[in-house]
Amino acid sequence: MVDATVGGEMPGESALQPGDRVTQQVTEQVPEQGAGRSPKRGTVAMVAGEASGDLLASLLLEGLHARLGETVDYAGIGGRRMMEQGFVSHWPMETLSVNGYVEVLGSLREILATRRAIREKLIAQPPLCFIGVDAPDFNFGLEVPLRRAGIPVVHFVSPSIWAWRGGRIRTIARAVDHILCLFPFEPEIYARAGIPATYVGHPLADVIPMEPDVAGARAKLGLPEGKRVVAVLPGSRQSEVKNLGATFFGAMARMHRMDGNLCFVLPAASAPLRAIVEAHYSEYPELDVTIVDGQSHLAMEAADVVLLASGTATLEAALYKKPMVISYKVPWLTAQIMKRQGYLPYVGLPNILSGRFVVPELLQDDATPEALARETLLQLNDEGNIAFLREHFTAMHQTLKRNTASIAADVVVDLMHQRGVR
Repeated sequence: MVDATVGGEMPGESALQPGDRVTQQVTEQVPEQGAGRSPKRGTVAMVAGEASGDLLASLLLEGLHARLGETVDYAGIGGRRMMEQGFVSHWPMETLSVNGYVEVLGSLREILATRRAIREKLIAQPPLCFIGVDAPDFNFGLEVPLRRAGIPVVHFVSPSIWAWRGGRIRTIARAVDHILCLFPFEPEIYARAGIPATYVGHPLADVIPMEPDVAGARAKLGLPEGKRVVAVLPGSRQSEVKNLGATFFGAMARMHRMDGNLCFVLPAASAPLRAIVEAHYSEYPELDVTIVDGQSHLAMEAADVVLLASGTATLEAALYKKPMVISYKVPWLTAQIMKRQGYLPYVGLPNILSGRFVVPELLQDDATPEALARETLLQLNDEGNIAFLREHFTAMHQTLKRNTASIAADVVVDLMHQRGVR
């Protein structure tokens, strides 16, 4: 679950100082119906580094469109969902979709070159505001020189400084003018460090229905009737799927042998990931597996139980009120580094937000096909636990539901106004 690209301040940054302000103009008035299109007044730059960030950023873009109308362009680095909102991605988001300390080394040169290129572009052509969406190590290293150049900087999604690598708060203080927090306990942490922060709730809590439509989701996915459904999500990054794919398919095969009334639905986040998944599936022709392109929300909504990689998807599964088993595997060295910087005994967001284990986590050597199959079937068949989780996750959903896109957009626009961007 770690995002360990490149962090910290890069040498040779711009000579501009914090007092040097970039002033541009923007209007909030939406053109009247039938009127000619207003000229663009500038660009809001954004960088998202993976599928979950692309989703979060797309929801924020909806809020910004509602507040600013068609008077502003949006550009930087993003994915499909952002581009559906009119965002222009100048670099492929996949460049940044690398996790882990060891794994990032093979992509380090390309990552650094991308960050240098976007930094130079934005300082040469200052945007109205820069919004870094998650991808903390990449974005903080970019935000420090941009803020020094006088560009207003907002970071959307607090990194998990309350769970591990708490020392990053010093970098955050240099990097951002305002941080948007998804969880209610986070702003107090930043207030103690003198960093402006706002709890905006989690945008997924606004998007995911309070009551899942299980039958409708199964019909949309064309899943077989009369079978119990296991959603399997091995991750949205190639490294995750490569680390977990074989193990998850091994677990699926064991579940099939233990309960022949199961079917599986597996969403693939991209074409390369689908190719990896299909290669594993070819080894298990006896399994009833439906592989879908994207549609992870439908897969979770349709499920009776979810087996998944640690990450944002674990919160999505909780918002769909599903029992689940969380797993993760990274190379040994990465695991040792993470272990030494962690503060909590759990990694899954449902457990972190609950302050205790409410769903099982099987990580690293504990994540064997046998153990994953056993725990997943226990979650599937424990009616008392299913009822508890439904009630518990409903309360969590209500806490996180805050009309996030609107609140976050208000913070961004208000910051621009405070900095003389009108």
